[in-house]
Amino acid sequence: MSNVPSTVQAYRASLLHFHADPAFSKDACLWHEDGLLIVADGKVRAAGDYAQLLATLPDGVQVVDYRGKVIMPGFIDTHLHFPQTDMIASPAPGLLPWLETYTFPTERQFGDPVHAREVADFFLDELLRCGTTTAMVYCTVHRESVDSFFEASAARNLRMAAGKVLMDRNCPEFLRDTAEGGVRDSEDLIKKWHNKGRAMYAITPRFAPTSSDAQLRLSGELAAAYPDTYIQTHVSENADECSWVKSLFPDARSYLDVYDQYGLMRERAMFGHCIWLDDADFARMADTGSAAAICPTSNFFLGSGLFDFEKADAARVSLSLATDVGAGTSFSMLQTMNEAYKVARLRGSYLPAARMFYLATLGAARSMRLEGTIGSFVAGAEADFIVLDPKATPLLARRTERCNNLEELLFALALLGDDRCVGATYAAGRKVHERTTDL
Repeated sequence: MSNVPSTVQAYRASLLHFHADPAFSKDACLWHEDGLLIVADGKVRAAGDYAQLLATLPDGVQVVDYRGKVIMPGFIDTHLHFPQTDMIASPAPGLLPWLETYTFPTERQFGDPVHAREVADFFLDELLRCGTTTAMVYCTVHRESVDSFFEASAARNLRMAAGKVLMDRNCPEFLRDTAEGGVRDSEDLIKKWHNKGRAMYAITPRFAPTSSDAQLRLSGELAAAYPDTYIQTHVSENADECSWVKSLFPDARSYLDVYDQYGLMRERAMFGHCIWLDDADFARMADTGSAAAICPTSNFFLGSGLFDFEKADAARVSLSLATDVGAGTSFSMLQTMNEAYKVARLRGSYLPAARMFYLATLGAARSMRLEGTIGSFVAGAEADFIVLDPKATPLLARRTERCNNLEELLFALALLGDDRCVGATYAAGRKVHERTTDL
Protein backbone atom coordinates (compact mmCIF):
# COMPACT_ATOMS: atom_id res chain seq x y z
CA MET A 1 0.00 0.00 0.00
CA SER A 2 1.17 3.53 -0.74
CA ASN A 3 1.22 6.18 1.92
CA VAL A 4 -2.25 7.20 3.05
CA PRO A 5 -3.70 10.38 1.51
CA SER A 6 -4.03 13.00 4.19
CA THR A 7 -7.71 13.40 3.34
CA VAL A 8 -8.76 9.93 4.55
CA GLN A 9 -10.21 9.60 8.05
CA ALA A 10 -11.83 6.67 9.83
CA TYR A 11 -14.12 6.62 12.85
CA ARG A 12 -15.06 3.61 14.98
CA ALA A 13 -18.37 3.62 16.85
CA SER A 14 -21.85 2.21 16.56
CA LEU A 15 -23.25 3.49 13.25
CA LEU A 16 -26.85 4.42 12.55
CA HIS A 17 -28.48 5.65 9.35
CA PHE A 18 -31.52 4.88 7.20
CA HIS A 19 -32.34 3.85 3.66
CA ALA A 20 -36.15 4.00 4.00
CA ASP A 21 -38.93 5.37 6.20
CA PRO A 22 -39.51 3.05 9.19
CA ALA A 23 -43.25 3.79 8.94
CA PHE A 24 -43.39 1.98 5.62
CA SER A 25 -40.42 -0.42 5.68
CA LYS A 26 -39.52 -3.07 8.26
CA ASP A 27 -35.80 -2.93 7.42
CA ALA A 28 -35.41 0.83 7.09
CA CYS A 29 -32.64 1.14 9.68
CA LEU A 30 -28.97 0.38 9.05
CA TRP A 31 -27.27 -0.35 12.38
CA HIS A 32 -23.72 -1.53 12.99
CA GLU A 33 -23.04 -2.19 16.66
CA ASP A 34 -19.29 -2.05 16.02
CA GLY A 35 -19.05 0.09 12.93
CA LEU A 36 -16.52 2.00 10.89
CA LEU A 37 -17.12 5.22 8.97
CA ILE A 38 -14.51 6.05 6.33
CA VAL A 39 -14.34 9.60 5.00
CA ALA A 40 -12.24 10.98 2.15
CA ASP A 41 -12.19 14.50 0.70
CA GLY A 42 -15.14 15.51 2.83
CA LYS A 43 -17.38 12.69 1.61
CA VAL A 44 -18.36 9.25 2.81
CA ARG A 45 -16.21 6.54 1.28
CA ALA A 46 -17.76 3.60 3.15
CA ALA A 47 -19.79 2.77 6.27
CA GLY A 48 -20.33 -0.67 7.75
CA ASP A 49 -19.00 -3.29 10.13
CA TYR A 50 -15.60 -2.52 11.61
CA ALA A 51 -14.34 -6.08 11.13
CA GLN A 52 -15.20 -6.03 7.43
CA LEU A 53 -13.99 -2.54 6.55
CA LEU A 54 -10.79 -2.29 8.60
CA ALA A 55 -8.74 -4.14 5.98
CA THR A 56 -9.82 -1.67 3.29
CA LEU A 57 -8.12 1.26 5.00
CA PRO A 58 -4.92 2.54 3.40
CA ASP A 59 -1.75 2.10 5.41
CA GLY A 60 -1.23 4.70 8.09
CA VAL A 61 -4.82 5.76 8.69
CA GLN A 62 -5.38 6.34 12.38
CA VAL A 63 -8.85 5.23 13.46
CA VAL A 64 -10.59 7.72 15.73
CA ASP A 65 -12.05 5.62 18.51
CA TYR A 66 -15.59 6.62 19.51
CA ARG A 67 -16.58 3.20 20.86
CA GLY A 68 -19.47 3.42 23.30
CA LYS A 69 -20.97 6.24 21.25
CA VAL A 70 -23.25 6.41 18.20
CA ILE A 71 -22.24 8.05 14.94
CA MET A 72 -25.11 9.10 12.69
CA PRO A 73 -25.74 11.71 9.98
CA GLY A 74 -26.07 15.25 11.21
CA PHE A 75 -29.55 16.48 12.00
CA ILE A 76 -31.45 18.49 9.39
CA ASP A 77 -33.75 21.22 10.72
CA THR A 78 -36.22 22.28 8.03
CA HIS A 79 -37.78 25.42 9.55
CA LEU A 80 -36.31 28.07 11.85
CA HIS A 81 -35.58 31.80 12.06
CA PHE A 82 -32.04 32.94 12.81
CA PRO A 83 -33.05 36.56 13.60
CA GLN A 84 -35.30 35.29 16.40
CA THR A 85 -32.40 33.83 18.36
CA ASP A 86 -32.36 36.70 20.84
CA MET A 87 -36.12 36.63 21.47
CA ILE A 88 -36.50 32.90 22.11
CA ALA A 89 -38.74 32.24 25.13
CA SER A 90 -40.68 35.50 24.88
CA PRO A 91 -44.15 35.43 26.49
CA ALA A 92 -47.30 36.09 24.45
CA PRO A 93 -50.88 34.77 24.40
CA GLY A 94 -50.73 33.65 20.75
CA LEU A 95 -49.02 33.80 17.37
CA LEU A 96 -50.24 37.17 16.12
CA PRO A 97 -49.54 39.19 19.30
CA TRP A 98 -46.20 37.41 19.61
CA LEU A 99 -45.26 38.65 16.14
CA GLU A 100 -46.29 42.22 16.91
CA THR A 101 -44.70 42.42 20.35
CA TYR A 102 -41.41 40.61 19.86
CA THR A 103 -40.72 39.33 16.37
CA PHE A 104 -41.04 42.43 14.25
CA PRO A 105 -39.14 44.77 16.62
CA THR A 106 -36.32 42.23 16.91
CA GLU A 107 -36.06 41.75 13.15
CA ARG A 108 -35.80 45.49 12.62
CA GLN A 109 -32.15 45.41 13.70
CA PHE A 110 -31.00 43.13 10.87
CA GLY A 111 -30.40 45.86 8.36
CA ASP A 112 -27.12 46.28 10.26
CA PRO A 113 -24.71 43.71 8.78
CA VAL A 114 -22.48 43.73 11.87
CA HIS A 115 -25.39 42.83 14.12
CA ALA A 116 -26.71 40.28 11.63
CA ARG A 117 -23.32 38.56 11.40
CA GLU A 118 -22.88 38.41 15.17
CA VAL A 119 -26.29 36.75 15.58
CA ALA A 120 -25.64 34.42 12.63
CA ASP A 121 -22.35 33.27 14.16
CA PHE A 122 -24.00 32.49 17.49
CA PHE A 123 -26.98 30.83 15.78
CA LEU A 124 -24.82 28.51 13.67
CA ASP A 125 -22.57 27.59 16.57
CA GLU A 126 -25.68 26.74 18.60
CA LEU A 127 -26.97 24.51 15.80
CA LEU A 128 -23.64 22.70 15.61
CA ARG A 129 -23.57 22.30 19.40
CA CYS A 130 -26.94 20.56 19.09
CA GLY A 131 -25.83 18.35 16.20
CA THR A 132 -27.66 20.14 13.38
CA THR A 133 -25.54 20.39 10.24
CA THR A 134 -28.15 21.57 7.71
CA ALA A 135 -31.12 23.89 8.15
CA MET A 136 -33.72 25.81 6.18
CA VAL A 137 -33.45 29.29 7.63
CA TYR A 138 -35.58 32.42 7.47
CA CYS A 139 -33.63 35.69 7.43
CA THR A 140 -35.36 39.11 7.53
CA VAL A 141 -36.55 41.47 4.80
CA HIS A 142 -33.04 42.95 4.73
CA ARG A 143 -30.59 41.77 2.07
CA GLU A 144 -27.84 42.30 4.64
CA SER A 145 -29.31 39.56 6.83
CA VAL A 146 -28.98 37.02 3.99
CA ASP A 147 -25.45 38.06 3.11
CA SER A 148 -24.39 37.89 6.76
CA PHE A 149 -25.96 34.47 7.23
CA PHE A 150 -24.37 32.90 4.17
CA GLU A 151 -21.00 34.46 4.97
CA ALA A 152 -21.12 32.89 8.44
CA SER A 153 -22.27 29.57 6.98
CA ALA A 154 -19.52 29.56 4.33
CA ALA A 155 -16.91 30.21 7.02
CA ARG A 156 -17.95 26.88 8.58
CA ASN A 157 -18.47 25.11 5.22
CA LEU A 158 -22.05 24.18 6.08
CA ARG A 159 -24.84 23.08 3.72
CA MET A 160 -27.54 25.61 4.50
CA ALA A 161 -30.65 26.94 2.77
CA ALA A 162 -31.81 30.46 3.57
CA GLY A 163 -33.65 33.38 2.08
CA LYS A 164 -34.80 36.97 2.43
CA VAL A 165 -38.28 37.28 3.90
CA LEU A 166 -40.83 38.78 1.48
CA MET A 167 -43.39 40.96 3.26
CA ASP A 168 -45.16 43.91 1.64
CA ARG A 169 -48.35 44.33 3.71
CA ASN A 170 -49.87 43.77 7.17
CA CYS A 171 -46.56 44.44 8.87
CA PRO A 172 -44.75 47.44 10.35
CA GLU A 173 -43.57 50.01 7.83
CA PHE A 174 -39.98 49.52 9.00
CA LEU A 175 -40.07 45.91 7.76
CA ARG A 176 -42.12 46.38 4.61
CA ASP A 177 -40.65 45.76 1.18
CA THR A 178 -42.49 46.05 -2.15
CA ALA A 179 -43.78 43.34 -4.45
CA GLU A 180 -41.32 44.16 -7.20
CA GLY A 181 -38.43 45.25 -4.99
CA GLY A 182 -38.59 42.24 -2.70
CA VAL A 183 -38.58 39.76 -5.54
CA ARG A 184 -35.86 41.67 -7.39
CA ASP A 185 -33.69 41.54 -4.26
CA SER A 186 -34.42 37.82 -3.99
CA GLU A 187 -33.30 37.22 -7.56
CA ASP A 188 -30.09 39.15 -6.94
CA LEU A 189 -29.43 37.01 -3.87
CA ILE A 190 -30.13 33.82 -5.82
CA LYS A 191 -27.51 34.81 -8.37
CA LYS A 192 -25.05 35.69 -5.61
CA TRP A 193 -25.47 32.69 -3.31
CA HIS A 194 -27.45 29.77 -4.73
CA ASN A 195 -25.23 26.71 -5.26
CA LYS A 196 -22.15 28.73 -4.40
CA GLY A 197 -20.17 26.39 -2.19
CA ARG A 198 -22.73 24.66 0.02
CA ALA A 199 -25.24 27.54 0.06
CA MET A 200 -28.77 27.04 -1.26
CA TYR A 201 -31.34 29.80 -1.70
CA ALA A 202 -34.93 29.63 -0.48
CA ILE A 203 -37.59 31.99 -1.86
CA THR A 204 -39.29 33.09 1.36
CA PRO A 205 -42.70 34.77 1.50
CA ARG A 206 -43.20 35.00 5.25
CA PHE A 207 -46.82 33.84 5.09
CA ALA A 208 -49.79 34.63 2.90
CA PRO A 209 -51.24 37.47 5.05
CA THR A 210 -48.05 39.55 4.78
CA SER A 211 -47.69 39.28 1.00
CA SER A 212 -49.94 40.98 -1.52
CA ASP A 213 -51.37 39.19 -4.52
CA ALA A 214 -48.71 40.84 -6.64
CA GLN A 215 -45.87 39.69 -4.39
CA LEU A 216 -47.14 36.10 -4.27
CA ARG A 217 -47.56 36.08 -8.06
CA LEU A 218 -44.04 37.40 -8.62
CA SER A 219 -42.67 34.90 -6.09
CA GLY A 220 -44.27 32.07 -8.04
CA GLU A 221 -42.77 33.40 -11.27
CA LEU A 222 -39.35 33.59 -9.61
CA ALA A 223 -39.73 30.01 -8.39
CA ALA A 224 -40.57 28.88 -11.91
CA ALA A 225 -37.55 30.70 -13.32
CA TYR A 226 -35.21 29.06 -10.79
CA PRO A 227 -36.67 25.57 -10.30
CA ASP A 228 -33.78 24.19 -8.26
CA THR A 229 -34.19 26.85 -5.57
CA TYR A 230 -36.23 26.18 -2.46
CA ILE A 231 -39.49 27.77 -1.38
CA GLN A 232 -40.28 28.16 2.30
CA THR A 233 -43.26 29.66 4.08
CA HIS A 234 -45.83 29.05 6.81
CA VAL A 235 -49.25 27.47 6.39
CA SER A 236 -52.17 26.61 8.68
CA GLU A 237 -50.27 27.12 11.91
CA ASN A 238 -52.90 28.77 14.04
CA ALA A 239 -56.71 28.90 13.96
CA ASP A 240 -56.84 32.72 14.12
CA GLU A 241 -54.29 32.92 11.31
CA CYS A 242 -56.38 30.54 9.17
CA SER A 243 -59.46 32.74 9.67
CA TRP A 244 -57.43 35.80 8.71
CA VAL A 245 -56.25 34.13 5.50
CA LYS A 246 -59.82 33.18 4.62
CA SER A 247 -60.87 36.82 4.89
CA LEU A 248 -57.91 38.00 2.79
CA PHE A 249 -58.25 35.34 0.08
CA PRO A 250 -61.99 34.53 -0.08
CA ASP A 251 -61.70 32.78 -3.45
CA ALA A 252 -59.13 30.22 -2.28
CA ARG A 253 -60.39 26.76 -1.35
CA SER A 254 -58.02 26.64 1.63
CA TYR A 255 -55.01 28.37 3.12
CA LEU A 256 -52.70 26.01 1.23
CA ASP A 257 -54.60 26.68 -1.97
CA VAL A 258 -53.50 30.32 -1.80
CA TYR A 259 -49.93 29.21 -2.42
CA ASP A 260 -51.00 26.69 -5.04
CA GLN A 261 -52.79 29.39 -7.04
CA TYR A 262 -49.56 31.35 -7.27
CA GLY A 263 -47.31 28.46 -8.33
CA LEU A 264 -45.65 28.05 -4.96
CA MET A 265 -46.25 24.31 -4.57
CA ARG A 266 -43.60 22.10 -6.13
CA GLU A 267 -40.63 19.95 -5.25
CA ARG A 268 -38.30 21.78 -2.85
CA ALA A 269 -41.23 23.71 -1.35
CA MET A 270 -41.22 23.43 2.46
CA PHE A 271 -44.35 24.38 4.36
CA GLY A 272 -43.99 25.01 8.07
CA HIS A 273 -46.59 23.64 10.55
CA CYS A 274 -49.43 22.24 8.35
CA ILE A 275 -51.63 21.70 11.42
CA TRP A 276 -55.05 22.64 10.07
CA LEU A 277 -54.82 21.03 6.62
CA ASP A 278 -57.60 18.76 5.36
CA ASP A 279 -57.35 15.58 3.27
CA ALA A 280 -57.46 17.50 -0.01
CA ASP A 281 -54.59 19.70 1.15
CA PHE A 282 -52.39 16.75 2.08
CA ALA A 283 -53.21 15.04 -1.21
CA ARG A 284 -52.17 18.18 -3.07
CA MET A 285 -48.90 18.34 -1.14
CA ALA A 286 -48.12 14.77 -2.14
CA ASP A 287 -49.07 15.40 -5.78
CA THR A 288 -46.80 18.43 -6.06
CA GLY A 289 -43.87 16.98 -4.11
CA SER A 290 -44.21 19.70 -1.48
CA ALA A 291 -43.03 18.85 2.04
CA ALA A 292 -44.16 19.56 5.60
CA ALA A 293 -41.90 20.82 8.38
CA ILE A 294 -43.38 19.68 11.71
CA CYS A 295 -42.65 22.11 14.54
CA PRO A 296 -43.87 20.58 17.81
CA THR A 297 -42.11 22.76 20.37
CA SER A 298 -43.33 25.91 18.64
CA ASN A 299 -46.86 24.55 18.29
CA PHE A 300 -47.00 23.73 21.99
CA PHE A 301 -45.49 27.09 22.94
CA LEU A 302 -48.02 29.13 20.94
CA GLY A 303 -50.91 26.76 21.54
CA SER A 304 -51.33 26.35 17.80
CA GLY A 305 -52.47 22.73 17.64
CA LEU A 306 -51.27 19.17 17.01
CA PHE A 307 -49.89 17.87 13.73
CA ASP A 308 -51.81 14.88 12.34
CA PHE A 309 -49.17 12.26 11.48
CA GLU A 310 -51.72 9.66 10.44
CA LYS A 311 -53.49 11.93 7.97
CA ALA A 312 -50.20 13.08 6.46
CA ASP A 313 -48.90 9.51 6.21
CA ALA A 314 -52.11 8.34 4.56
CA ALA A 315 -51.37 10.81 1.74
CA ARG A 316 -47.64 9.91 1.77
CA VAL A 317 -46.56 13.50 2.24
CA SER A 318 -42.83 14.09 2.70
CA LEU A 319 -42.28 14.91 6.38
CA SER A 320 -39.46 16.32 8.48
CA LEU A 321 -38.94 17.78 11.96
CA ALA A 322 -38.06 21.38 12.74
CA THR A 323 -37.29 23.45 15.82
CA ASP A 324 -38.89 26.71 14.60
CA VAL A 325 -36.64 28.82 16.81
CA GLY A 326 -37.63 31.35 18.16
CA ALA A 327 -41.26 30.28 18.79
CA GLY A 328 -39.67 26.89 19.23
CA THR A 329 -37.99 26.77 22.60
CA SER A 330 -34.89 24.69 21.82
CA PHE A 331 -32.26 24.34 19.11
CA SER A 332 -32.00 20.63 19.95
CA MET A 333 -33.52 18.14 17.52
CA LEU A 334 -33.48 15.57 20.31
CA GLN A 335 -35.75 17.76 22.39
CA THR A 336 -37.85 18.35 19.28
CA MET A 337 -38.26 14.58 18.93
CA ASN A 338 -39.39 14.44 22.55
CA GLU A 339 -42.18 16.93 21.81
CA ALA A 340 -43.09 15.27 18.49
CA TYR A 341 -43.64 11.99 20.31
CA LYS A 342 -46.10 13.70 22.65
CA VAL A 343 -47.92 15.34 19.74
CA ALA A 344 -48.49 11.92 18.20
CA ARG A 345 -49.75 10.47 21.48
CA LEU A 346 -52.16 13.36 22.00
CA ARG A 347 -53.51 12.74 18.49
CA GLY A 348 -54.01 9.09 19.38
CA SER A 349 -51.13 7.72 17.30
CA TYR A 350 -47.63 6.49 18.09
CA LEU A 351 -44.28 7.69 16.80
CA PRO A 352 -41.46 5.14 17.21
CA ALA A 353 -38.00 6.44 17.98
CA ALA A 354 -36.56 5.07 14.74
CA ARG A 355 -39.12 7.13 12.81
CA MET A 356 -38.16 10.28 14.70
CA PHE A 357 -34.48 9.84 13.89
CA TYR A 358 -35.38 9.13 10.27
CA LEU A 359 -37.44 12.33 10.04
CA ALA A 360 -34.49 14.33 11.39
CA THR A 361 -32.02 12.85 8.88
CA LEU A 362 -32.93 10.98 5.68
CA GLY A 363 -36.58 12.04 5.84
CA ALA A 364 -35.55 15.69 5.87
CA ALA A 365 -33.00 15.10 3.10
CA ARG A 366 -35.70 13.51 0.97
CA SER A 367 -38.05 16.40 1.71
CA MET A 368 -35.33 18.76 0.43
CA ARG A 369 -34.54 16.52 -2.57
CA LEU A 370 -31.03 15.98 -1.20
CA GLU A 371 -31.06 12.20 -0.78
CA GLY A 372 -27.58 10.93 -1.60
CA THR A 373 -26.08 14.32 -0.74
CA ILE A 374 -26.84 14.53 3.00
CA GLY A 375 -28.84 12.58 5.56
CA SER A 376 -27.24 9.13 5.21
CA PHE A 377 -23.93 7.31 4.90
CA VAL A 378 -24.27 6.11 1.32
CA ALA A 379 -20.98 6.27 -0.56
CA GLY A 380 -20.42 9.73 -1.98
CA ALA A 381 -22.66 11.56 0.48
CA GLU A 382 -21.23 14.64 2.13
CA ALA A 383 -19.64 13.68 5.45
CA ASP A 384 -21.85 15.66 7.80
CA PHE A 385 -22.18 13.54 10.93
CA ILE A 386 -22.48 13.68 14.69
CA VAL A 387 -21.27 11.64 17.64
CA LEU A 388 -23.98 10.94 20.21
CA ASP A 389 -23.10 9.89 23.75
CA PRO A 390 -25.70 7.58 25.35
CA LYS A 391 -24.05 8.24 28.72
CA ALA A 392 -23.99 12.04 28.46
CA THR A 393 -25.93 12.53 31.71
CA PRO A 394 -26.21 10.33 34.80
CA LEU A 395 -29.88 9.59 34.14
CA LEU A 396 -29.30 8.79 30.46
CA ALA A 397 -26.36 6.54 31.33
CA ARG A 398 -28.43 4.68 33.89
CA ARG A 399 -31.33 4.23 31.46
CA THR A 400 -29.27 3.19 28.43
CA GLU A 401 -27.43 0.55 30.46
CA ARG A 402 -30.78 -1.19 30.70
CA CYS A 403 -31.77 -0.93 27.02
CA ASN A 404 -32.47 -4.29 25.39
CA ASN A 405 -32.59 -3.23 21.73
CA LEU A 406 -31.95 -0.36 19.33
CA GLU A 407 -35.46 1.10 19.59
CA GLU A 408 -35.13 1.42 23.35
CA LEU A 409 -31.74 3.10 22.98
CA LEU A 410 -33.02 5.60 20.44
CA PHE A 411 -36.15 6.25 22.48
CA ALA A 412 -34.03 7.05 25.55
CA LEU A 413 -31.88 9.44 23.51
CA ALA A 414 -34.95 11.16 22.08
CA LEU A 415 -36.85 11.47 25.35
CA LEU A 416 -33.95 12.17 27.72
CA GLY A 417 -31.36 13.71 25.42
CA ASP A 418 -30.40 17.27 24.58
CA ASP A 419 -27.30 19.18 23.42
CA ARG A 420 -25.20 17.42 26.08
CA CYS A 421 -25.52 14.19 24.09
CA VAL A 422 -23.67 15.66 21.11
CA GLY A 423 -20.03 14.81 21.72
CA ALA A 424 -18.83 16.12 18.36
CA THR A 425 -20.19 17.52 15.11
CA TYR A 426 -18.50 17.18 11.71
CA ALA A 427 -19.25 19.12 8.53
CA ALA A 428 -17.81 17.85 5.24
CA GLY A 429 -15.43 15.65 7.23
CA ARG A 430 -14.09 18.44 9.45
CA LYS A 431 -14.82 18.69 13.16
CA VAL A 432 -16.77 21.90 13.76
CA HIS A 433 -17.86 21.27 17.34
CA GLU A 434 -16.54 19.21 20.24
CA ARG A 435 -18.27 19.14 23.56
CA THR A 436 -16.28 20.06 26.62
CA THR A 437 -17.36 18.81 30.01
CA ASP A 438 -17.04 22.18 31.73
CA LEU A 439 -20.10 23.72 30.04
